Amino acid sequence: MQCLPVAKLPEGTNWQYEVKFDGYRALGIKSGGCVRLMSRNENDLAARFPILVQALAKLPDETIIDGEVVALDETGRPSFNILQNYRRAGTPLQFYAFDVLTLAGRSLQNEPLEERRKVLRTKILPRMPDSVLFSETLEATASEVTAAVKAQGLEGVIAKRR
Repeated sequence: MQCLPVAKLPEGTNWQYEVKFDGYRALGIKSGGCVRLMSRNENDLAARFPILVQALAKLPDETIIDGEVVALDETGRPSFNILQNYRRAGTPLQFYAFDVLTLAGRSLQNEPLEERRKVLRTKILPRMPDSVLFSETLEATASEVTAAVKAQGLEGVIAKRR
């Protein structure tokens, strides 16, 4: 789950790009009818973000999705500061999903990324509330994506092998 910083994004048809959100990376896990929200360090985030746990209750049982807990500022940009203080600000939270690891007890980890994202988009997200969103693939070259992210003041870009 850990990203590696690079000076230049890898390029070519084997790579796809997504926005790097300024939030908490987390796994949404539903097993035995119970929902957990776990950080990459295996910290339980459920008590901190109960509204997202409630949203993730719509997951099929025995399902794990990978994503990021995000709070948006007034311009729609992810803000880590707002996320840390969201309870005081009353800011709505979002869970941006970008992968599905297990669906209804079946591991998808050996499937290609594009196939897992298709399953996420077509079989999981249609049943989810508005607070659970799909992290879109940015359809552009590495240099175009980098320029757009910089121009919009976003945190960065994630490059993933297809």
